[in-house]
Amino acid sequence: MGQDKTNAVRLLESLGIPFELRSYEVDPDDLSAETVAAKIGFPIEQTFKTLVARGDRNGVCLAVIPGNATLDLKALARATGDRAIDTVPLKEVQPLTGYIRGGVTALACRKDYPVYLDEFAQIYDRISISAGARGLQVFIAPEDYRQAVNATYAPISRD
Repeated sequence: MGQDKTNAVRLLESLGIPFELRSYEVDPDDLSAETVAAKIGFPIEQTFKTLVARGDRNGVCLAVIPGNATLDLKALARATGDRAIDTVPLKEVQPLTGYIRGGVTALACRKDYPVYLDEFAQIYDRISISAGARGLQVFIAPEDYRQAVNATYAPISRD
């Protein structure tokens, strides 16, 4: 499968970071983290999703949270130093990141936006994140991922 060589995968390889790829059948009508987790046979709380947000002071950032959680905008604003922050409209996601919905990842993103990784990631030996394409996830140690994208751990999600 030639699609496995996403820019995200190339980045991890160039950094010498160990990871495992897992592909799954994509349903364009259901890109939810729950569905992805079920298809890759991985716990939902370890299957992280990447959201694009924009703050009033510091601009665009990426928030990476467990698939079964909701982004806590107030907590994210505290982490970023913004007074107000919100997720960007869907139509802006691809121009900002270079990735389509269901394939957004901080790895090899179009620009090096600040990345905030929910602190819950630290309790797992591996997390799953998008490999930069729909139908492709990467399993990686949270600390390796944090270093690859220069993320900051922060308490940014709620159930």
